Amino acid sequence: MIIDGNETEKRAMVEFHKGNRKEGLRIQEEFASAFREEYKDKDHCPCKKACRYHGNCKECVALHRAHQEHVPNCMRPMINRKIKQLSELTEHTIFYEIEPPKEIARDVDSGK
Repeated sequence: MIIDGNETEKRAMVEFHKGNRKEGLRIQEEFASAFREEYKDKDHCPCKKACRYHGNCKECVALHRAHQEHVPNCMRPMINRKIKQLSELTEHTIFYEIEPPKEIARDVDSGK
């Protein structure tokens, strides 16, 4: 089962955007039910960092909401895709204004 960009959940969002809440909720439960079945005995957390809260989304999100310094690692790719789209409005010149934290290595020549 693919979680990120899941087609079933995308269908649910189409219904929500059309104002069809009942159908959106029905389709959303279809996704949630399949998720519960698929991951009842498997790891669903995409985070690669060793973390005490790995796989425990409820506590992980609560911690990030509490300190409000950054978002969970698993949400960064999604948020970065959105930021990249916005950055296109200024030809990605924001790149020159951002200095990543010391723990994030960036090779300026390769763009990584």
